[in-house]
Amino acid sequence: MTSSKHETREGTLWGARFSAQPSDALTTISRSPDLYFELLPQDIAGSRAHALELERQDLLTSEECQRLIKTLDEIESDWQAGLLERDESSEDVHGFLEQELIRRVGTVGGKIRAGRSRNDQTANDLRLFMRQKVRSLIPLCRDLAISLIQHAEQHAESHALGFTHLQAAQPITFGHQLLSHAQAIKRDIRRFVNWDIEHATSPLGAAALAGSAIATNPELIAQDLGYERSYDNSIDAVASRDHVAEFLFASSQLMISISRLAEEQIYWASPHLRWVELHDSHATGSSIMPQKKNPDIAELSRGKAGTVMGLLSGFMATQKALPTAYNRDLFEDKSALLHAIHTLELVLPAMAGSIRTMQINEDVMKEQATMAHSLATDIADMLALSGVPFREAHEIVGETVSYCDKHALELTELTSEHLSEVDSRVTLELIEALDVRKSLDKRTGKGSTKPSRVVEQAEALRDYLDSPSATLTPLKGRALAPSQNS
Repeated sequence: MTSSKHETREGTLWGARFSAQPSDALTTISRSPDLYFELLPQDIAGSRAHALELERQDLLTSEECQRLIKTLDEIESDWQAGLLERDESSEDVHGFLEQELIRRVGTVGGKIRAGRSRNDQTANDLRLFMRQKVRSLIPLCRDLAISLIQHAEQHAESHALGFTHLQAAQPITFGHQLLSHAQAIKRDIRRFVNWDIEHATSPLGAAALAGSAIATNPELIAQDLGYERSYDNSIDAVASRDHVAEFLFASSQLMISISRLAEEQIYWASPHLRWVELHDSHATGSSIMPQKKNPDIAELSRGKAGTVMGLLSGFMATQKALPTAYNRDLFEDKSALLHAIHTLELVLPAMAGSIRTMQINEDVMKEQATMAHSLATDIADMLALSGVPFREAHEIVGETVSYCDKHALELTELTSEHLSEVDSRVTLELIEALDVRKSLDKRTGKGSTKPSRVVEQAEALRDYLDSPSATLTPLKGRALAPSQNS
């Protein structure tokens, strides 16, 4: 066997044309972080699919193909069991896997490189990883939504004070407020489902950029990996990362939904409102003030929202003005995505548990429901229904509220004598008709705060979460190991 003077360096997939060893600085900046080895199972799956394609092209015999696939299975099993560690010479997950194959099966392991490039390998690894992860993230989103719905169903009739601008606005039911957050989570689930539908496209077979002269059946490769289709343009297959940006956007928007819920939970649990009591198992204390119970889950989640949004912004900037085909700048895609996913995997179960276990103080909410003249709009509505133009009704009630503030009165405390000093159209009958339950029952439109509408909304949300529209079917393909099937 003839050997080349310059051979591929151990742990890399290149090197023969270079006469000098890479500098320490180059090695350090080029070396994949250990974090990226989380994608080893996906690199193994892509290698199985590629081995099957090489068998179709007669570059591997049936026996060689089966031997490689069996060895790939063993490598994955050893890796999952913690019996295999990255060699320091491994530049990245691709070089590590080829090196391990050669170590175990000899020269036949080197055959698998034919007809593919790190460009389509890395594109496939990340896309396949994302498709598998989205199938585990959606159930976590569902758990959070269900924790909100359960409380909403129990408190569909519980009176609460609604806020705009963090100022007292109108009475609502607490169930209605909880479901406003569940609706946001529902849309976040839809975004993830739609992401998978849009990006179920395999990049394998694109090779470096021009397509492969050896792996010429990208449609079959896609099928073997559970994709819906193969790429339409080989350059686009290796160069585009809009699927990563869109996933990061969906993750960022989910974190915004969680952050808004977290902010409200913090406020609900504050001594100013006392609407909820956080369970001791989902709160922390102070190192100096022994009486404190802090909403750390909500605060940590709120803080992490900014981090995920930053990952999206940073990666969008990375993509800007990249020239044709693959560029090493895209090395950053995995860092952004893995950190975003790990954050979601931390936050979603924590927030679901915190919401699910909190105690709701219904009596406190009911007592506060008419604070700060929250029924004032009902007077204006009643005046409008009696024929007073709403513009005038608005001014009349505004003057009435001003009178109440000046004399330290609530609207319901106004007497005939008081009203005679404001406007004769505001009658005692209107004041006596003020009632939170009546106010809620007047909001009869779909999606409103009327208790029956809240129950209807909760049922519709449950129906959606239990429907095929809110789920993704497991990935199936003969190149996917059982441990990879969702």
